[in-house]
Amino acid sequence: MDLERFTADVTNLAAKMTVGESEEIIMRMDFVKSRLIELYKRNIVKINHSAMELVCARHLIRYDYAVDVERQLNDILICDLYATKGDGEAIVEIETGFIPPEHALDPLSYYSARVASKIARYSKFANQFVLATPPVSVLPIPKLFRRPPRDRGRDEINRVKELCDRYYRNPPVSFNEILNSHLHMIYIINVDQGKVTEMDIDTYFDAVEGMSSNSTMS
Repeated sequence: MDLERFTADVTNLAAKMTVGESEEIIMRMDFVKSRLIELYKRNIVKINHSAMELVCARHLIRYDYAVDVERQLNDILICDLYATKGDGEAIVEIETGFIPPEHALDPLSYYSARVASKIARYSKFANQFVLATPPVSVLPIPKLFRRPPRDRGRDEINRVKELCDRYYRNPPVSFNEILNSHLHMIYIINVDQGKVTEMDIDTYFDAVEGMSSNSTMS
């Protein structure tokens, strides 16, 4: 996709989602749109992911957050959306369910490890951490993230760490990162309608219960 087409697509999507909105909301959305266009020029983002970021940004801006995209958190981590309001911060990471060809024979284990590693590594940088996904994807979230740190057992933490260690060793995900991480909300992104549906963690787990028999979910 060329720059002209990308610019037209994100501009049209942003315009559709801000019809009748205040100047403040339009201004904040214009900032996100401009950031995405600049990132596209540097070959950092693609249209499918950018469209979901734009929809999530609109949802957060509705709640009076100021939103940035592709925000650098440290030397190795860049989050999809970083939102601030007063003294609070929220991070949203979008997962589409994409599996690279090299993991064609272990897709669920790989995807579970990727989701677990993101919760463990990213959530410490914000008061709230959110995973977002389109309705065509199911997030294989290990069940210990359904509970607060005080209710997580050493054995289950070690199982998640062993899973992450299969795929992430530079640097590895630490025991304490898994223990102390938090997941507050799931966003279901409907790009067609330009809307986000929020689901709390218990509701999401109940909705997807039984859809995966993989032991990494336990």
